[in-house]
Amino acid sequence: MLKSIIAKKLGMTQIFDDKGNLIPVTALEAGPCVVVGIKTADTDGYNALLLGFADAKEKQLNKAQIGIFKKANLPAKKILKEFKVSDGKPYSIGQEIKTDLFKAGDFVDVTGITKGKGFAGVIKRHNFGMQPTTHGQSDRTRARGSSGGQGPQRVLRGMRMSGHLGQEKATIQKLKVISVDADKNLIFIKGALPSANGGVLTISKTVKRVKAAPQPAAKQTKGKKK
Repeated sequence: MLKSIIAKKLGMTQIFDDKGNLIPVTALEAGPCVVVGIKTADTDGYNALLLGFADAKEKQLNKAQIGIFKKANLPAKKILKEFKVSDGKPYSIGQEIKTDLFKAGDFVDVTGITKGKGFAGVIKRHNFGMQPTTHGQSDRTRARGSSGGQGPQRVLRGMRMSGHLGQEKATIQKLKVISVDADKNLIFIKGALPSANGGVLTISKTVKRVKAAPQPAAKQTKGKKK
């Protein structure tokens, strides 16, 4: 069965639980997504669903994307993502996938593109420590220092240096769903998520093991001694 949905990040807010505890959450507009294509093991070698999200105009798409929607006889969508499923037969072209896929208390993995922060030094980019300001090198406190030993006489592949920070794919695992509003297609997930407001994210049921909530022990009543 399908365990994923496409969502748009709206921003962060806070929710109070039944005990009055403040919980920081990220609000997401999750769906509704439309099933645009169905792939089966017989024809494609694997089972998957192609979902479309967010309305778009045809001039915003290329010819290949327009052909997909015309074949399915569906209006154009801005985002197309494919998700593997165990069996695609229960689904049909044009079927809507909504937030009722999840419920409060579920744990999910969220994938998105982090905010791009431009060029950054090694202290901000790789959490390097600063150099001492003694012995006349007060202008080198934020420099990375040596790039390697004298043996190779070249910069080794993967050396951590200054460069572009952010704007890369990131996944945060095992986040708790605090609340779901199926009528408004809203889902509130505890904590901060990658991407700027308005960015597209993928929400999937977590692949990590979730421990069952401990059950309260039954109180034992001791009988009075005679």
